[in-house]
Amino acid sequence: MKCIKVKIQDAASLATSYQCGKCGYFEFEEKSINKAINEIKEKETPLKIKQKIIKLSHNRLGMYINRDVARSLNLQGGEEVYVAMPDKKHLVINLID
Repeated sequence: MKCIKVKIQDAASLATSYQCGKCGYFEFEEKSINKAINEIKEKETPLKIKQKIIKLSHNRLGMYINRDVARSLNLQGGEEVYVAMPDKKHLVINLID
């Protein structure tokens, strides 16, 4: 088994891998692969989409939900959600299971 340093996409540090030249088996050192995974997770950002607030009848406001977001969350028209306002700059929508 050879000890090889491997570059993992989106991770700054190299991960240590033990590889067999004959059979192709490989295994990552747990400490180094966990470090790389944590680096990747730190770079992840939540999805952000710019939306316009629309005016509905009777001075009510609304917002469209992007079809890709609706499809990935399996949303259907008429479903109920919980809306929370933790502060004056955030609106949180929680789906009902």
